[in-house]
Amino acid sequence: MGAATTRTGTGQADRLAHVDGLRGFALFGIFVVNSAMIASPYQALGLPDPAFDAPVDAAVRWFVACVFETKFYLLFSFLFGYSFTLQMTAAQRSGAAFAPRFLRRLVGLAVLGLAHAMLFYPGDILLAYALLGLPLLAWRRLDPGRALRRARWMGLLAVSLWLLLGLFILWLPGTVDDATAYRTDAQAALAAYRSGWAGTVLQNTREWAGSIWWQLMLVQGPFVAVMFLVGYALGRREALADPWREPGRLRQLLLIGLLPGLAGAAFYATTALPSVPISWKLLGLAVGLATAPLLSLSYGAAFLLLWRSACGPCLAAWLAPAGRMALTHYLMQSVLCAFVFTGWGLRRVSAVPPLGVLVLVLLLFGLQLLLSRWWMQRHVHGPVEGLLRALTLARWPRWRRTPVA
Repeated sequence: MGAATTRTGTGQADRLAHVDGLRGFALFGIFVVNSAMIASPYQALGLPDPAFDAPVDAAVRWFVACVFETKFYLLFSFLFGYSFTLQMTAAQRSGAAFAPRFLRRLVGLAVLGLAHAMLFYPGDILLAYALLGLPLLAWRRLDPGRALRRARWMGLLAVSLWLLLGLFILWLPGTVDDATAYRTDAQAALAAYRSGWAGTVLQNTREWAGSIWWQLMLVQGPFVAVMFLVGYALGRREALADPWREPGRLRQLLLIGLLPGLAGAAFYATTALPSVPISWKLLGLAVGLATAPLLSLSYGAAFLLLWRSACGPCLAAWLAPAGRMALTHYLMQSVLCAFVFTGWGLRRVSAVPPLGVLVLVLLLFGLQLLLSRWWMQRHVHGPVEGLLRALTLARWPRWRRTPVA
């Protein structure tokens, strides 16, 4: 595909279509992971679901953990950091002060994140983005080289701490493997999600405030901050403006991350199986966190190479519109899953096998792709993106797309 940009029709700078496409690709991976967590409280706690313990169920869980878990939120975080530099440039071009704009954007993300976590999915990432966006704002004057060095040391420190903790837990007495409390929590969640919308909201709020928020900040938070910095550094260098200038570099990046990334992902997925003792799960998580950035790097490089292949026009036509309204779709995915699996609707929690959940995701994401193409042909922004942009700019942005003569 020859063109790397797509006209917005708003008089603003052209968007990078492949960046939007990469964001749409990351959106799909996040949907696969989040849907599995909403569909079964046992899955969310790493326990065997008594309703689905056949070999095919274990195989699907292993596949999702190996290919999707701990990888796609890194791509999304990288793109957040990259887009941060584009927003800086846009503010500078318009003569507006950037910090107040970005702070208003973070407030909007925080409000959306809180509502999302309590109403539909306690594993929300938006509030974490809002809080970790504050140090990103403070680091906005770092030169790219220094930002990359800081990201490297932050990542190494986080990985080292998790590996040490995983080894320490592994050497503890076997009582750490007692899963009785976790099973009790799963059964309580199951009853709450089948009780109705009020019980669902109460359970979501209880889980988010009780443990999930802190776990998310301790597990994903450091790596989100690292990828913010990496995205910022590469954004300052305009690395994605034309990433095909050196296609050999993309192939090299793909190969560098692929083998160690897959090995770490396989170890993580195997230790994440419900039959594996809890003491091994933390070590597996540590290994997964350490190698996930490598596999995410390979995913990104492979996607960009495909963008310039015969698949490029198809990727641009379907994934780029979805990437342009990724925030809308991220929230919509949780709403749809909450309707299917919790007291907001059908209450089918722990009633659909893992393979069925995966098929449902494919169907729903296909519908989102169709909706994206229809919407973005008529509008400049996605629905939630437009509202967030209005808050960011402190004025109502152009909403309808200008017809092309």
